[in-house]
Amino acid sequence: MKKISKSTFFIVVCLIALFTASSALGLDYFYGDKATSVIKGVDDIRLGIDIKGGVDVTFAPAGDFDATEAQLDAATETIKTRLTSLGINDNEIYSDPESDRIIVRFPWQAGESDFDAGAAVKELGDMAELTFRKGSDYDTDEEGNITPTGEIVLNGEDIAEANYGQQPNDYGDLQWVVSLSLNASGREKFSQATSELAGTSTPISIWMDDTMISAPTVNNAITDGNAVITGSFDSESSKKLADQINSGALPFKMETKSFKTISPTMGEGSLDAILLAAGIAFVCIAIYMIVLYRLPGFVAVLALTGQIAGSIAAVTGWFGFMPGSTLTIPGIAGIILSVGMGVDANIITGERIKEELRSGKSLDAAIRVAYKRAFSAILDGNITNVLIAIILMGAFGVPSSFFSKILNSTVFAFFGATAEGVVYSFGFTLLAGVICNFVFGVFASRLMVTSLSKFKGFQNRKLYGGDKA
Repeated sequence: MKKISKSTFFIVVCLIALFTASSALGLDYFYGDKATSVIKGVDDIRLGIDIKGGVDVTFAPAGDFDATEAQLDAATETIKTRLTSLGINDNEIYSDPESDRIIVRFPWQAGESDFDAGAAVKELGDMAELTFRKGSDYDTDEEGNITPTGEIVLNGEDIAEANYGQQPNDYGDLQWVVSLSLNASGREKFSQATSELAGTSTPISIWMDDTMISAPTVNNAITDGNAVITGSFDSESSKKLADQINSGALPFKMETKSFKTISPTMGEGSLDAILLAAGIAFVCIAIYMIVLYRLPGFVAVLALTGQIAGSIAAVTGWFGFMPGSTLTIPGIAGIILSVGMGVDANIITGERIKEELRSGKSLDAAIRVAYKRAFSAILDGNITNVLIAIILMGAFGVPSSFFSKILNSTVFAFFGATAEGVVYSFGFTLLAGVICNFVFGVFASRLMVTSLSKFKGFQNRKLYGGDKA
């Protein structure tokens, strides 16, 4: 390492202070009355259902029906549509083809004290009715509820399958489309409707219950039971429409396998208790480290502050190269555990400095050797936690996540994913905390201690645990 100057301590402290402030407060700018978040702070943390309160439910096909992955995707799209129609946009939905499960989590609606979670779950589990109608007209009642009025052309039982893909347009360029295959029951009805509407401005609208999901116009009469819907589609939007159409023709019903609710009062009370306990614990740790290890202990407190700020930044998405995560109570436990690992790292280093000083080494040599010899022990302990965090994130994360893809194709290939978000949050914060421990507890601490040792007033060996001045 290059020679460390006296100014290094102040530079590192300023960087930690700025990082901590930005992680906690965030950074917004205003254009008129509209605020845009540049850096997210603690107020922007998305709290988990176990803190905010909400519903956690698992659906599966009723009876012994073995759903395909495409059918589960379609059912998942139906549930997403229903959540949106209920005004519930803050939700988590995962499908697990290995176990034929769909896991749904959504928080209590803001301002609702008598939200009927059971009724909401029942409504989510009932499959939507798919209809194709002439025109796109609808009526609206006094409460704003929509009822489509167009003549029904097809319903879900008339649709054999919907797919998405690419095909050449009139100019030879590839475009994303949605293709439909009709059953015998729907071919004649669709032939008559498209013959009537071909070349007109009247569309054949597609509805999921009372929500219109598409309204394509008819260019030509379709008599063979195979139709293609074109438009401004991309891969994602064409898949979404195909899934929505398939969901209305699913050959199975959904049933609730597990259902639990958490009240907002219970979650917020748990959060307050945890934060209070964590604050008291941090103060006690700070006093302990400073009394026992003196100057290295003081530096350890600064490093732990940076480590906590780093964990918060990881949760909020402060780092541009990685997305944030929902913070749950187990996630807070992951932060606390990683802080404990940070304390261990500083204790190991502090004891090493004492030992090297007592063996007769100079202050500079003692600090240099202590950090070098302590690193292997710190690395061993933290690597274990990194592996645990990766396994937890892979086993309990979204099936499409990086670690899940790796582990579910190898270690968990025969078990499937559970998508238990609260456990994933624990693994996420533990991994983020361990990484921050290396940055602040090892690298930044070494810079600060070495820099302080250059000052004449801080060269007293007793400040580092030595026996002589």
